[in-house]
Amino acid sequence: MSATIIDGKAFAATVREKVAAHVARLKSDHDITPGLAVVLVGEDPASQVYVRSKGKQTIEVGMNSYEHKLPADTSEAVLLDLIERLNADPEVHGILVQLPLPKHLDEDLVINSIAPAKDVDGFHISNVGLLGTGQKSMVPCTPLGCLMMLREHHGDLSGLEAVVIGRSNIVGKPMAQLLLGDSCTVTIAHSRTRDLPGVVRRADIVVAAVGRPEMVQGDWIKPGATVIDVGINRIDAPEKGTNEDGSVKTRLVGDCDFDSCAAVAGAITPVPGGVGPMTIACLLANTVTACCRDAGLPEPEGLTA
Repeated sequence: MSATIIDGKAFAATVREKVAAHVARLKSDHDITPGLAVVLVGEDPASQVYVRSKGKQTIEVGMNSYEHKLPADTSEAVLLDLIERLNADPEVHGILVQLPLPKHLDEDLVINSIAPAKDVDGFHISNVGLLGTGQKSMVPCTPLGCLMMLREHHGDLSGLEAVVIGRSNIVGKPMAQLLLGDSCTVTIAHSRTRDLPGVVRRADIVVAAVGRPEMVQGDWIKPGATVIDVGINRIDAPEKGTNEDGSVKTRLVGDCDFDSCAAVAGAITPVPGGVGPMTIACLLANTVTACCRDAGLPEPEGLTA
C-alpha cells in the first residue's frame, strides 16, 4: 500500500484544540461564551448518539451546550416556536436541528426557519445561495471538513482537477462550490454519469459521497490522486462471526474499495476514522465563527472556508 493515510481523528483533534483556544480568548478578552443549541425530535437511536457526542464535545471545548429533546409526535407549530425562541436568544450562536425529522414534519420548512446567521449546519437556503455565489456564509460541516483536510495535505488547491461523486445538497453540491472557491476545476459526477470510471480517472482529487458501499475501485483512481471517502456504509462481515441473536456481524466501509484505491492513490481517508470525526469538529468551528460574526470580531483563522 503506497497511499498516505489521512487521519481524520487526529486532524479533528487539532481543529477542536484551535476551537478551544479561540473560545478561551473570547471568554477572557470579551466575556463571551459561544453557545450551541441542538434540537432532537423523537427517539431515533443514531440521532441520540450523535446528539450526545455533539453535546459532550461542545462542553469539552468550553462552549455552552443547550439540548432540547422533544417527543416524536411534536407538532410543527411547537417546533417552529422553539426555533423562534432560539433565534431570539443572544446566548445561542448556533442552532442545529438533528435530521432526519419524523415524517409529519416538513424538513425544508424547519431548516429555513432557523436564522441564517445561526444555521451552523449550513443548510438554510440563504446560506446555500451565499455559498453558491462565493459570498460569506455558514458552510455545511462535512464538506468544510473535507476542504480543511485537502488544504492541509496539498497546501494550495489551485488548478487541481477535482471530481465529486454524488450530488446531494448536504455534501456533493456544497463540496463542489468549496472546491471552485479554491480554484479547482470541478466535475460533479453521479450514478447517471456516462463512463464514470473514465471521468474519475482524470481527477487529482476524488471526493466520494454517493452512499454505495465500496463502489469506487482502485482502477478508477489516477496514480497519486487524493481520495476523500465521505461514505459510511454498514455491510455484512461473515468473517467476524455472528451476534448472540444469530445475525451476521457487520463492519463499516466507505464508498471506495479501500485496499484497491489505497494501492494507487497518493493519499486516502479511511472509514471509519477519516471524514466522520471532522464533521462534529467543523460544527464546533462553525459555532465559534457564528459567535465572532455576531459580536463583530475577527473570525478564527483556519476554521472557515
